[in-house]
Amino acid sequence: MLPEWVVGVLLVGAVVALLYQGLALWLAAEMPRLDPEAPGTPGGAPPRVSVVIAARDEEDELPATLDGLLAQDYPNLEIVVVEDGSVDGTRSVIDARAPRVRRIEAPPLPPGWVGKNWACWTGARATSGERLLFLDADVRLDPASVRTTLDWSVREGADLATVAPRVEMRGFWERVVLPFYIQTVLTYFRAPHVNRDRSKTAMANGQFWLVPRSTYDVLGGHEAVRSLVLEDVAIARRFRAAGRRLRIAWGPAMAVTRMYRDRHEMFEGLLKNVHGQEYSALRLVAFLFGLVGLFWLPLGLLPLGLVVGSPLLTGVGAFLYVALFGKHVVFSRSVGAPAAYGLLYPVAVGFYVVLVATSLVRGLRRRPVVWKGRSYSVRG
Repeated sequence: MLPEWVVGVLLVGAVVALLYQGLALWLAAEMPRLDPEAPGTPGGAPPRVSVVIAARDEEDELPATLDGLLAQDYPNLEIVVVEDGSVDGTRSVIDARAPRVRRIEAPPLPPGWVGKNWACWTGARATSGERLLFLDADVRLDPASVRTTLDWSVREGADLATVAPRVEMRGFWERVVLPFYIQTVLTYFRAPHVNRDRSKTAMANGQFWLVPRSTYDVLGGHEAVRSLVLEDVAIARRFRAAGRRLRIAWGPAMAVTRMYRDRHEMFEGLLKNVHGQEYSALRLVAFLFGLVGLFWLPLGLLPLGLVVGSPLLTGVGAFLYVALFGKHVVFSRSVGAPAAYGLLYPVAVGFYVVLVATSLVRGLRRRPVVWKGRSYSVRG
């Protein structure tokens, strides 16, 4: 038999794991949902909305994104795509939809700038709308998305309104890993708390966010975060620090995106997010301990209880199995993956352990962040 203090520590750990696992479901339930709205009675001339898309080698996904924009029921829309040095057919995709879609060539990337930030800044300066809608090149919209988002942001008095699209998952690794990724983002940023004006929580989704041009200009826009890969979070934090109002909503019927096409692309994309450019070995080690301690170790309580012959540990361990696997099944289904893939959540945790360990090693070696064929230096 194990000493009583060891049993006590194990039981406390089990409670902590259960509470943390439940946090993701609670935050998901708190997350407001934004659905396409039916057209209302026009109330004067609608403000001009300028859509800015940064596109680099996006010939496969960009057509559906642009066609979705061209089908919008919002009457005063300007669409600009900043072509950022593509070597595929991206230019042809844009030009085929001229003149309703305007192509701008991104100037050579200046020192100290991240490519996407430079393209977005270039596009914003080339447009005339009162509102700026920054959209990723792989986000497909419902015809009412622009109008609905604008109306919602006006009702909320939001200086920055962001929508989280439904993530389309087709391949095995997407279905295993991305529900865990969504859960991680939800809990790390406490996403629904963004909508609390007195909260210090700040985040935005760079795939789809709307801002008044005047606010964007006053706070420096993408120029103020020119060197940061996670520019959306950095911009949201600047807005929060300036006392501006942030709003976020889940919009599964508003927008759909397929983030990654294969395991390699997903690994590099998520590694970029985990690694960032502000490297901290302590943060990454804490992340590793959290992954192992909160998601893997609780699964060892049942076999431990059976081995040492402890009915208490065995019972608590069995309950943990039902609770943890059940929670991941529910979460996977809620974000659009087949429910059965939730049973593979330990594999997703393993994927993230390798991801964080890779980031830790790369950081110690001062290896740069690499994305879309460009490298960005890491700071300690």
